[in-house]
Amino acid sequence: MVDPAKIEALTDRLESLPSPSSSSSKKKSGGRSGGDRTTTLSRALSRLLRHQATSANIPLDPLGFAPLSLVLAWPPLKSLSPTLEEILTCVHSSDKQRFALKPLAAENSTDPKDWLIRANQGHSIKLSSDSGLLKRISLSPDPEKDEVPIPETVVHGTYFAFWPKIVESGGLKPMGRNHVHCSVGLPEDEDGVISGMRKDAEVLVYIDLEKSLKEGDEIKWWLSENGVVLTEGNAEGVVPTKYFKEVVGRKQDVGVLWKDGEHVADLPEGIKIKAPHGKGGSGGGRGGRGGKRGGQS
Repeated sequence: MVDPAKIEALTDRLESLPSPSSSSSKKKSGGRSGGDRTTTLSRALSRLLRHQATSANIPLDPLGFAPLSLVLAWPPLKSLSPTLEEILTCVHSSDKQRFALKPLAAENSTDPKDWLIRANQGHSIKLSSDSGLLKRISLSPDPEKDEVPIPETVVHGTYFAFWPKIVESGGLKPMGRNHVHCSVGLPEDEDGVISGMRKDAEVLVYIDLEKSLKEGDEIKWWLSENGVVLTEGNAEGVVPTKYFKEVVGRKQDVGVLWKDGEHVADLPEGIKIKAPHGKGGSGGGRGGRGGKRGGQS
């Protein structure tokens, strides 16, 4: 992977080059409400690389990389006329490290044909977890197999609106993506975890990953390049509630809902419950943002 410092240096180099199309393209803010151009480009990249590359006939290699030149030719992105400089900025400035770039030639090339790009996680496009895109989490990690140890904390963030259905269904499900997503901490922690949980999550589901590996339910766990813990779940595509180490409210005190795999309490009566922004109220899709994102993420 390219060192972020080299990306920054290449971005600086691109800024110094004359680019007649660059100024005109930056006038096109894109997006439904204008918005920040980098955010608009990032959303388009996510939609394509996570969900629509196959239907757009853009090939992904086993690691999830696509030719940048073909990505930029995809009509929704082409209509925004992004420059290579702007794509590099999207990759380098992403607060959740959503993307990775890989050079096919020299790392200082300014030709999109010399670059590959991928989404680090969040796919609904079927990619093999053990293809090298992700690192396997193991009780006894073997560095030669690119395995990693169990993180100290594994936590899934969800919402009051979705918690009853999670309990009813017996656990966490990928809900249209390839994996259930977990983080190794909270965004407000000292280490500043950057990905794996939405900042407005209301319920914290702490997972006993070690127990799930020891009990041999054939649940595989993975770590993405940007530090997100992922799993496809068991044979039924579920992370069972028996692996819920603890479930608590994040910012609102609702007490302990689950402890050591056992139900403790329901959500308190009178608690304000509403569907979070961008998600359906009963676990439906997110709309025009790619895959069928259900209510449990």
